[in-house]
Amino acid sequence: MDIPAKKCLAVLGGDEREIILIKLLLEQGYEIKTFGLPKNLLPSRIHNCTTCREAVNNAEGVILPMPGVNDLGILYTKLHQEKITISREDLAGIKEHVPVLVGRASCYLKELAASLGFFLIEVAELDEIAIPNAVPTAEGAIQLAMEKTPMTIHGSRALVIGYGRIGEALAIRLKCLGAKVTVCARNKIQLAKCHSLAYDTKTLAELSDDVHLEDLIFNTVPALIINEQVLQQVKKEVWIIDLASHPGGTDFEAAKRLGISAVLAPGLPGKVAPLTAGRILAEAYPGILATHH
Repeated sequence: MDIPAKKCLAVLGGDEREIILIKLLLEQGYEIKTFGLPKNLLPSRIHNCTTCREAVNNAEGVILPMPGVNDLGILYTKLHQEKITISREDLAGIKEHVPVLVGRASCYLKELAASLGFFLIEVAELDEIAIPNAVPTAEGAIQLAMEKTPMTIHGSRALVIGYGRIGEALAIRLKCLGAKVTVCARNKIQLAKCHSLAYDTKTLAELSDDVHLEDLIFNTVPALIINEQVLQQVKKEVWIIDLASHPGGTDFEAAKRLGISAVLAPGLPGKVAPLTAGRILAEAYPGILATHH
């Protein structure tokens, strides 16, 4: 795709993914302004701004980190020492209809977009990002399981709840490592596909059936699936790794009360494979920006 020379983008906050993203966007001919990233990690050609307003002024696109800005207005800035709060005035310089990219938008950010007129694009569920991101998410979940449990994946019983992009990527990798995999999903077509791949299958209504046999439970469904009733039936040694977006699909308070190990693990691509995650964004963002200009 031909990219107009010196199209100006503002990158606000982020983590190691954004450092990779910025370097690759520079190679594609973009002019980049940043805010909320340490200067020593950035290429010399970057204009590292001292205020958010300076960064977004005259930008033809704004890139927020995947976690974005929370409902308290706090920008995700893993690499920045100080907490940064984004106000309405900070983003008021974004011109109307300029695309603003974010993984998932908080209600606070959506309200700012509506009142200021900029075009907010949530990218986390777009196929060009979500499909390749499923791989580092699945690998990160397995890495977490290896670190947390006293057993090998090989020979363990693993339950994967949900068979979307992440569930599909995770189930095949668990099976290849020698786990006995059960997939629990609502969709009959998904369950038929799982059956053809030699996974055990169950519907969400059957989730509690034999759940006490599982050594590992991975949830990918962003709804309260692993409730107290389910938790009362799992064995004490089980590890629950919840990959759904915040607040996850597990009753974590009940798990704690029952002495069951459960962890919410969102954003694994940026944590376990920032180079890959940054490359995925750099490949997808030019097309997304061009489509919405």
